[in-house]
Amino acid sequence: MSIVLALPKGRILDEAGPLLARAGIAPAADYADESSRRLRFPTNHPELDVIRVRSFDVATFVAFGGAQIGICGGDVLMEFDYQEIYAPLDLGIGHCRISVAEPKDDVHTNFASLSRIRVASKYPNLAKKHFAAKGIQAEVVELNGSMELAPGLGLSRLIVDLVQTGSTLKANGLVETDVIAHVSSRLIVNRIALKTRPDEVNFWIESFRKALAA
Repeated sequence: MSIVLALPKGRILDEAGPLLARAGIAPAADYADESSRRLRFPTNHPELDVIRVRSFDVATFVAFGGAQIGICGGDVLMEFDYQEIYAPLDLGIGHCRISVAEPKDDVHTNFASLSRIRVASKYPNLAKKHFAAKGIQAEVVELNGSMELAPGLGLSRLIVDLVQTGSTLKANGLVETDVIAHVSSRLIVNRIALKTRPDEVNFWIESFRKALAA
């Protein structure tokens, strides 16, 4: 049975390309083609396949054993906190931050007077924990995209979202007012696979470790 490496679609997939090459992994040419209908791709190693899934789904595939290893953003790991996942390596790619943002013309700098606030986010657990630490109950409106629209259309007072450059916030009249966490992408491993297939899984952990040192 092949080892399956789960990769996220989008920006991190592009950034992971050179790292995969240094680790000696060459997937089928269309693995990085977003228009390809295939989702599972062979590699130059007969015992290793690559799957391409949504970034939030990488952790789920690995946690439930659909994939044995994966590349996953730290934001996803913090949101889901799967006990079945071991994250041995920070890969140094996909750098960004999870931040609170709000309309630039209505910045509320003092949350001490609030006991409840509505927040739009795809990170309900992180958002609730962040505001709970400030003594505020967050009512989270869960959105999977176009978060920046929420305050202007009355869905929420704030948003909690992933920020790289801040240009999308600026273009939509929002400003970053708090950074919850700085994140990057990590190599993740299914803990059961690490125990039941230690030689195979450790081989790939070490391959990525060497790739980072190269």
